[in-house]
Amino acid sequence: MILVPPIVALVLAAEHIDHAYAMAAILMAGAAFTDWLDGYLARRWEITTILGGFLDTIADKLLVAGTLFALVEVGRAWAWAAFVIVGREIAISGLRGIAAMDGVRVPPSIWGKWKATIQYVAIFMALLRTADEYGGLYPDQWMMLVAVGFTLLSGVQYFIGFAQVLRADKAGASS
Repeated sequence: MILVPPIVALVLAAEHIDHAYAMAAILMAGAAFTDWLDGYLARRWEITTILGGFLDTIADKLLVAGTLFALVEVGRAWAWAAFVIVGREIAISGLRGIAAMDGVRVPPSIWGKWKATIQYVAIFMALLRTADEYGGLYPDQWMMLVAVGFTLLSGVQYFIGFAQVLRADKAGASS
């Protein structure tokens, strides 16, 4: 979470700071790596906590949302893509909150992990945008389309799983 403000500041001030996008990309890669390492070590050493999982999730979302919003502001990301990505995160967080009120834990899925990885790659590529275009889009824009697709697919997967939990809960309550 600590790296989000400097990343956003670098992106927004890029026309006034030499190599600002490269510096933001380095910070983004560092934040993504430490996020992965933290989760890996917590699982390996079996020291996961509810608070740790919550804070990790919030940090991920702040990193993605903050950097995406800055990229939208400077014309390196589409507002609609940022809306889909952030909207999905809010919706899934809401579903997890509802499930938690019923004592149900909704663990991260492989789709969610792939979604996060692809989002990080798309954002990293947008920070280091090349001059080359393919089919009228920059490579980072193609990757952002892939990220939006994985974001939607993982969201659907969570909604299906949540619906199954609700049906099971409703069936258990009527027994």
